Amino acid sequence: MATLYTHKDRNILKTWLFMVMFFAVVIGVGWAVSWYYRNTAILYVAVAFSVFMNVLSYWYSDTIVLRMAGARPVDRESYRELWNIIENLSITAGLPMPRVYIINDPSPNAFATGRNHEHAVIAFTTGILHILNRQELEGVAAHELSHIGNRDMLLSTVIVVLVGFVTIVSDMFLRMTFWGNSGRRSEGGRGGNQFTIIIAIVLIVLAPIAATLMRLAISRKRELLADASGALLTRYPEGLASALEKISSVGIPLRKASNATAHLYISDPFTKEQRAGFFEKLFMTHPPVIERVAALRSGDY
Repeated sequence: MATLYTHKDRNILKTWLFMVMFFAVVIGVGWAVSWYYRNTAILYVAVAFSVFMNVLSYWYSDTIVLRMAGARPVDRESYRELWNIIENLSITAGLPMPRVYIINDPSPNAFATGRNHEHAVIAFTTGILHILNRQELEGVAAHELSHIGNRDMLLSTVIVVLVGFVTIVSDMFLRMTFWGNSGRRSEGGRGGNQFTIIIAIVLIVLAPIAATLMRLAISRKRELLADASGALLTRYPEGLASALEKISSVGIPLRKASNATAHLYISDPFTKEQRAGFFEKLFMTHPPVIERVAALRSGDY
């Protein structure tokens, strides 16, 4: 009989399968560019730049995200109930107590960030504190603590590195091609294999799209995993299910929403759409709310 534990393991497996696909895309782009120009220096520069920028952003991820969101730190005295909820759940999960931040925004939402367990942060909007009861707030806090416990911040950074690498290399290739770099083409296509050249060009052009779609797919899987982990932590899936329904019923977008941080929030900060078709779902950072709620109430992850 399937349980939340078995579905959690399945989601972890699916996430790593997506990561393998990511690496396959990266290897494919690397082969295409190096083969087309016969110059591996392009790859080294792209990799070095992407890794440097993303390691830097990972190390200071909490500071960057909190400033972008306009969040401010709070203490136990100013938000006693919220503090106690997070503290109790942290003890249950075996995690250090994260720092707690508040965002002055009527849009109900929350997110977790930080490079590891010891530097984790959970932020809540004032809007979410106003509409949720204690059980629902526990569900949201457990979801965010699950992101911390599952080390989703590390995975998100790896994804950003890979997407950044693919995008930069593809952009460099297109710019060099557009400005008439003929170093590779003047040699007649290495044996005149024009078909291989076409494949290389198509791969490089489509790679950023494929990488973005896989990044979004991984983000959706991590949200489902955090839902499952949060339900295990509170032993009360209805709390999170009810919270998601309330959050989605408020059609107020987050004032300081950003595409760079949208995947961090418990709910899409731009839209509260509950349903989506197959094509629409491909470009969503979060699974449709109605699917998440149904999974929580049935245990079918």
